[in-house]
Amino acid sequence: MNLEKRPFWFLLRMIGPHRFAHFVVLTSIFVGVGCSVMSQYAVKNLVDVMARHDVPMVWSAFGLLAGLIALDNLSWRIGGWVAARTFVEVTGDLRKFLFNHVLGHSTGFFVSRRSGMLAGRISATGNAVFRIESVIAWNVLPPLIAVLGSVVTIGCVVPMMGVALIIVSLHLGVVLGRMAWKGRHLNHHYAQAAASVDGQLVDVINNVGVVRAFGATLREARHFEQEVGSEMRARSASLRYLEKIRILHALTTAVLTAGLLYWIIRRWQVGTATAGDVVLVVSLGFTVLHGTRDLAVALVDMVQDWARLAEALQALLIPHDMPDAPHAQGLVQPRGAISFRNVSFGYGGGQPALRDVSLEIRAGEHVGLVGKSGSGKSSLLALLQRQYDPDSGHILIDGQEICHVRRLSLASAISVVSQDVQMFHRSVRENVRYGKPEASDEEVREAVRAAYAAEFIEALPEGYDTMVGERGLRLSGGQRQRLAIARAFLRDAPILVLDEATSALDSESEATVQMALAELARGRTVIAVAHRLSTLRDFDRIVVMDSGVILDEGPPDALARRVGPYRDMLSLQLQGAQ
Repeated sequence: MNLEKRPFWFLLRMIGPHRFAHFVVLTSIFVGVGCSVMSQYAVKNLVDVMARHDVPMVWSAFGLLAGLIALDNLSWRIGGWVAARTFVEVTGDLRKFLFNHVLGHSTGFFVSRRSGMLAGRISATGNAVFRIESVIAWNVLPPLIAVLGSVVTIGCVVPMMGVALIIVSLHLGVVLGRMAWKGRHLNHHYAQAAASVDGQLVDVINNVGVVRAFGATLREARHFEQEVGSEMRARSASLRYLEKIRILHALTTAVLTAGLLYWIIRRWQVGTATAGDVVLVVSLGFTVLHGTRDLAVALVDMVQDWARLAEALQALLIPHDMPDAPHAQGLVQPRGAISFRNVSFGYGGGQPALRDVSLEIRAGEHVGLVGKSGSGKSSLLALLQRQYDPDSGHILIDGQEICHVRRLSLASAISVVSQDVQMFHRSVRENVRYGKPEASDEEVREAVRAAYAAEFIEALPEGYDTMVGERGLRLSGGQRQRLAIARAFLRDAPILVLDEATSALDSESEATVQMALAELARGRTVIAVAHRLSTLRDFDRIVVMDSGVILDEGPPDALARRVGPYRDMLSLQLQGAQ
């Protein structure tokens, strides 16, 4: 197993850059708890000195006790001040690391997983690590150190009592540890159920339009109720099992503390212990009792957070299936020549979507891909963008095989305008600038004018600063398309991919978008998928596909004149228009 998928090693990796700050926090905890335990010894010393009526030593004993109390409080405040920043920074680093790792996955990774569950796991992991660090620092280490310090201190006063405490504590620790290990599957089951609830919640909210369109509000509410019910049952089962461990621990420590008190009082009766010894053992006995109780409570919370962390890491830290090659280089001055050589491909090992496809596209050439649904057109575009790798064959841009170049370099050479325009819940300006983050405001306005989008943007309530809404839903389909075209203008990539860019638009919007696309396509290599053959009449070449193979190709006019699948498709569309 990859060590990073083990919570302990993963946590160490995240803590690494902040090791000094964590050292300061740990030191403050040890000093604070140490002073607290030593304060009990200082009280014993003060009682013994007062019992002897040694007035000069009373003030020395008082000074020692007051100094320990002051140092105790000061050390905790130093640790808390440093932790307030350090623990937050660790969770920030963790979420950034997981976010970057998830973005490095191929398209296939996201197709087979719910986006809401992935997002929920990243957030839950950050929260879990923050709670784990906080619980360890403030709820686990202090009582643990206090108990160990109390045992050692009691052992210094009454050696046999210290030995007895160590033996009982070790046996108790082994028994509780075995019980916790046997119940780990309950915590894991709860973590999975919680992640499922997060995913269901985000999934429904993201598709609320579909839910309402099909009148499925009550159905989804019932489904969510079932998911929450499963999570609640899993969490209750986990908590009840942990409560059994705590009950065993509580009974054992109560008997142990009573035994200590009885033992020290009997020693005082026979004159082998002073009044200060009795005070010390009584106070430290209660420290052991309360400390182990607090430790048990803290471990309940930490075990569940640890389980959520482990489950999330197992789901997120999957090795990338399409990483950059070890010595990948950037595309060298791409001009846009594209070559598919004997390419075959199937989704997830299923039926082949492409079968031994070979296609040469010259730099600056405009090529249309046509064919019925499932013919392989979109698969060809997906492979060009390296959303997937072909099962066999090679894809080259300007003679460079794309699986041997850096993915960021490949992406910078391709602009995409599709039917389903992807928009962020950000301003118009930010969405257009997404193609070129460093672009100036004037460059953004030039791209917008070229995309015939300036008029409707200036009419928006806040112009370029108007928020477009979730997935751009505050804009019409034609407006979103023109913003996507403006984004492509700004990117200025040599290859332009058009995937049904106008199929969902009304006639008026389509005419405007077609003019913008014609401007955008000038001087670039264009590959366009279209069902409306009229949108491809000015292209240099049409490629007709069916069942993952190329049936025919040639200039639109030549294909329209000769008998073949393209002329049949053209005739059907002409009949449908009449």
